[in-house]
Amino acid sequence: MAEVFAILLVVAVCVALFAGYPVAFTLGGMSLVFATAGSALDLFRFGFLGALPQRIYGVMTSEVLLAIPLFIFMGVMLERSRIAEDLLENIGRLFGTLRGGLAIAVVLVGALLAASTGIVGATAATMGLIVLPAMLRHGYDPRLAAGVVAASATLAQIIPPSTVLVILGDTLNNAYQSAQLAKGIFAPASLTVSDLFAGALVPGLVLVALYVAYVVLVAFIAPKAAPAIKPDEAAADGSTAHCLITALIAPLALIVAVLGSILAGIATPTEAASLGAVGAVLLAALRGKGAFGEALVATVMKTAQMTSMIFVILIGATMFGLVFRGFGGDDLVHRALSDLPGGTAGAILVVMVAMFLLGFVMDAFEIIFVIVPIIGPILLAMPGVDPVWLGIMMAMNLQTSYIHPPLGPTLFFLRGVAPPEITTRHIYVGIIPFVAIQLAALAVLWFVPGLATALPRALYGGS
Repeated sequence: MAEVFAILLVVAVCVALFAGYPVAFTLGGMSLVFATAGSALDLFRFGFLGALPQRIYGVMTSEVLLAIPLFIFMGVMLERSRIAEDLLENIGRLFGTLRGGLAIAVVLVGALLAASTGIVGATAATMGLIVLPAMLRHGYDPRLAAGVVAASATLAQIIPPSTVLVILGDTLNNAYQSAQLAKGIFAPASLTVSDLFAGALVPGLVLVALYVAYVVLVAFIAPKAAPAIKPDEAAADGSTAHCLITALIAPLALIVAVLGSILAGIATPTEAASLGAVGAVLLAALRGKGAFGEALVATVMKTAQMTSMIFVILIGATMFGLVFRGFGGDDLVHRALSDLPGGTAGAILVVMVAMFLLGFVMDAFEIIFVIVPIIGPILLAMPGVDPVWLGIMMAMNLQTSYIHPPLGPTLFFLRGVAPPEITTRHIYVGIIPFVAIQLAALAVLWFVPGLATALPRALYGGS
């Protein structure tokens, strides 16, 4: 009977989310209601909730999670310093004379911004405001224009440094150690955020290459959908090249300082994030565009808002996890995954499909906080599962939750800044090929796990 309550808890949470209730309060509120009802029926012991204060304290004092507000601050400050605008304008002029060149420029800028900011919302809004009107003005198909901007913005979730990878790394590390302890390994190995950063680098670049290949293919098959800009409107002369070099110096220097120090083992992700935050402030001050003091205050406020949202969801998810386990839900999930045909591969496939479907109603943070702590220890206890590979598989899967209809948040970010000529239908239809590309990249990673594991093993000796 207790396991029935565990299932009903999950159903109730999903129904509330479909109804539009806030995620954090839905997770915590529903969990408390079911815990009270279960206790009254002698199906749940309130002693499980005694672990909640310690869990919250552990979250708030985690050095790894301290990197989240620092990376968010860095990203927001860089967005306000107009580095994205300079990159888009100069790379757009450089590639614009090619068919599909403006769309290729958007993908490349999306990759650079992902490696220097790691924030989807800011990237989507910035590129949408700057690029979409220009692409429409030069005759681009609205569906292609909307799709390429939305997809490029989500690269911030897979190309390090990424807040999703930071949270996923911390959550999976706990699951990995729990799985080893369950096997009787009392000196468990760790999975670090640096491992995931190194593991995500090659798959992220593969995804960029696939996006560019798709744009080139569209430009070849349907030239009118992705026309070239006239040479007199996009002169790739020496002055443009000089401006491009100047615009690239700042983000490339920041990428080398932040990501390079992590991969080289010089700094932890948290230390590198603090370096990036300071670097972003210096860049904004040196550029001197706008009132620096006002930009700094606005950046601090936005950082506090986004960080609070993430941690409130985490607290609600912690409450949900405790109540779900109190009803025996983790044992139920363990039996369900263990009894699936296909063994380990079958279990991972079912989890990947479930995470993809959950992306229709939950975003990446919510899925990581709610689902990964439950299924992570089970999957990592199965034979032959590399934690880095599993983490990157999850990260690439979660990336699709940001763009697949109907509730992908990037689609709403884009809808808010898109010109009137681009409708919601254009955005939804335009993003479908890129969702298919992401799923294809996920399939490639399934069959070629070395894409995710080779670099961490070369740098750190593997997991």
